[in-house]
Amino acid sequence: MQITTVGIDLAKDVFQIHGVDAQGKVILRKQLRRAQVAQFFVNLPPCLIGMEACGSAHYWARKLQEQGHTVRLMAPQFVKPYVKTNKHDVADAEAICEAVRRPNMRFVPIKNVEQQAILAVHRVRQGLIKARTAQANQIRGLLSEFGLVLPVGISSVYQRVPILLDQAKGELPGMFQELIWRLLEHLKDLDRQVNELERQINVWHRSNELSRKLEKVPGIGPITASALVASIGNAKSFANGRQLAAWLGLVPKQHSTGGKMNLLGISKRGDTYLRTLLIHGGRAIIRCAGQKPPQANSWLARLLARRHKNVATVALANKNARIVWALLAHDREFRADYSEA
Repeated sequence: MQITTVGIDLAKDVFQIHGVDAQGKVILRKQLRRAQVAQFFVNLPPCLIGMEACGSAHYWARKLQEQGHTVRLMAPQFVKPYVKTNKHDVADAEAICEAVRRPNMRFVPIKNVEQQAILAVHRVRQGLIKARTAQANQIRGLLSEFGLVLPVGISSVYQRVPILLDQAKGELPGMFQELIWRLLEHLKDLDRQVNELERQINVWHRSNELSRKLEKVPGIGPITASALVASIGNAKSFANGRQLAAWLGLVPKQHSTGGKMNLLGISKRGDTYLRTLLIHGGRAIIRCAGQKPPQANSWLARLLARRHKNVATVALANKNARIVWALLAHDREFRADYSEA
């Protein structure tokens, strides 16, 4: 009997394998070390392989695809219901094998090396921004203990700290002044690294046709466009634009029963980083609309007339997500005057 489906419980060193035939009968239960995985699947006839979308999953997916196998990645929360007993590697591998065979299972797009590289730049940039904010807040807190208060904004830290230190030179201990200067230099170094990573993202953005296509959508710039292209991968893996918006957590959460529909706030599922970028882009459009009012009969003007700005911002982010799917899935160019026939 030939193995048709395999579930792999990924780990750092020890991988658990669970294989079944076309009728679902268990053929294989095996534990492999990391160095044995590639060699084992080279000698295995092409089959369907399921894995959880976790650390190193995209690497192994690409590796096994090169050997002729069909690989599917699944979110761990979709695999959990198929675990029959206590949690251990054997039960996890069996659950993965069972879940990947379900016809209505949702799968995670497999990213290539280039997509993972630019997403790594995005993640590191976001971490440096958080570190920069934390460093600025620490400087504020330390100065406030000595009665020195700074205005809101990181730019005020760069501008006001040297002035305040100079004015209070006789009142502050030399040790404390040296400490603040050290923290200020660290803040400038973090800012410099953030700017360098943004330049790398812009270079990648200009070299990628799909990313440049998304930049034409109002509310989407190089940062958002590059992150969307790298994260979505093949847009045709989503059936429609609403599925992409739901994947980003921009659609209402439901709590319906007995035929009565009850819609709550947005689900906030999926990638927080992408959702944040789209919402910030929508907020920028709303702010510009306040300075230069949109056309009276436009979709945005009608929405702002009856909904709060925050609600309109999320709605605009949802709409942009659907536009992104249409542009990527159907290979179209953005048209501001587009209307459905």
